[in-house]
Amino acid sequence: MTRRPAPVSPPVCLTIATSDSGGGAGIQADLKTMEACDAFGTSVVCATTAQNTQGVESVHVLPTGEIDAQYEAITTDFDLAGVKTGMLATGEVVARVTEYARDLDAPLVVDPVMVAASGDRLLESGGEAAYEDLVAEASLVTPNADECAVLTGIEPTDEASAREVGEELVEMGADAALVKGGHVPTDDETVRDILVTADEHGTFEHPRIESEATHGSGCTLSSAVAARLAHGDSLDAAVEAGLSLMERAIRYPLDIGGGPGAVHHLADLRDRAAREPTAEAVANCVERLVERNVAPILPEVGMNVVGATPYAETPTETAAVEGRITRTMSGIQPNRGVRFGASSHVARFLLAAREFHSEYRFAANCRFDDRIEAALDDLDWAVGEYDRSEEPEAVKTREESTMGWGTRRAFETGDGTPVAIVDRGEVGTEAMTKLLAEDGETLAERLTVLCDALESV
Repeated sequence: MTRRPAPVSPPVCLTIATSDSGGGAGIQADLKTMEACDAFGTSVVCATTAQNTQGVESVHVLPTGEIDAQYEAITTDFDLAGVKTGMLATGEVVARVTEYARDLDAPLVVDPVMVAASGDRLLESGGEAAYEDLVAEASLVTPNADECAVLTGIEPTDEASAREVGEELVEMGADAALVKGGHVPTDDETVRDILVTADEHGTFEHPRIESEATHGSGCTLSSAVAARLAHGDSLDAAVEAGLSLMERAIRYPLDIGGGPGAVHHLADLRDRAAREPTAEAVANCVERLVERNVAPILPEVGMNVVGATPYAETPTETAAVEGRITRTMSGIQPNRGVRFGASSHVARFLLAAREFHSEYRFAANCRFDDRIEAALDDLDWAVGEYDRSEEPEAVKTREESTMGWGTRRAFETGDGTPVAIVDRGEVGTEAMTKLLAEDGETLAERLTVLCDALESV
């Protein structure tokens, strides 16, 4: 039987920018990001570059007639729901794109690309003055610190000056400005991005990621925001989603080329795709533990098995047994099924461990006592531990930081990468052993091996 097509209708986005032959930024980054955000990406190529992860070798600007032809082809066929601009190379191109912008009936995100992450200049000096008119047509403009200084004459050095820059850009005519804080120094390892509109300003905070692989980060952010606006999100929601996607893209960069690499434009998409297989791996691990009946290593509070997606950042992105695994008259059983966000304690431990060994994706908690300690010695595993009596007061007053502090101590003081980490507990807190593994099958194997070793002690 002949099957009928079942078409889908994603919102259509347009990027007006420059090709990056290295694939990490420019048109290539824009289209990847739009696809990751469930939007259909179209493009108008203004220039081509010969570049890679190490730098820009050359730039060739297309004739404005060719740029016009591309824009005409797109706008006469597609109903645009969101538009973004990137590297425009020359003042003439900026002026031409500004003409397009005046007739747009869609949100416009202007990423005023002027200098590459490698330090190479991407806009001729005459193009800087032309940007003022394009900024006036923007629904949102997304400059970094260097671009802020060029556009407004103000270099953002803190939140107050960043707000001042945003206010200046809104006075130029932009509906809103997102002043990116990645290049703005802070004392607390926190990046603060400032969103300014005519009515208010807001601050988005996230931990600073010490990475040189930031090639394409600005393109990724602006494309993600444009795609979310195309879906009908509010400005605040679109910016928050775009920043979250960019943060994950920087946290898990692509190790490619001879330079620092590039951001992972599809990390968020890959993470979503991994949810079901991760939950299945947790369920299969639990099934093996029930079959083996690992009751001898169950702690009093019960056991949990946790699996993180490859790009997990929060406990809500880890799958675990809801209600934990507990003893029954016939052995052990999970209280309920596997769902995301079901674990707090073990999930936070696993996420903390991934800061030191990113390949760890699964963890479980077991009891700890003298016999377990002897069994661990017999297995000759790499074992780390931490002593809660050494925990700083600043950590004790913030429960969410305990796992981070303890795990860091275990990794930094242990010999090699720990397979098991021991928390000897304290008054009111049960001593615990936590096992780690790269996959669910290996975790199940380690748990059963520990149970077998315990029985022979």
